[in-house]
Amino acid sequence: MATPRHDPQEIGGNESKPRVATLAQIARTALREFAEFTGLDPMAMTGARPDGDGWSFLVDVTELERIPATSSVMATYRVDADSEGHITSYERLRRFSRNATDAS
Repeated sequence: MATPRHDPQEIGGNESKPRVATLAQIARTALREFAEFTGLDPMAMTGARPDGDGWSFLVDVTELERIPATSSVMATYRVDADSEGHITSYERLRRFSRNATDAS
């Protein structure tokens, strides 16, 4: 007779313990949804912070490709997501040339 298989979450009475997503998993979900919503390809995540029951991310994208690439127009978006990474809101915070640096 075959031994029944159990989900590792059920062993030891942990079946009521909710699975907690990691920040990396939440960020991947938010970036994927952001790309679907906007059609923009995230280049870098430059910030992440807890925000209530979710997270707020800063995401850099290329909004306008130019030649040479150093003259391309970049943008930073704030992307707010719930605790699972599903986007609740997003907005563009700034635009800048790829070759621009922040003032010290």
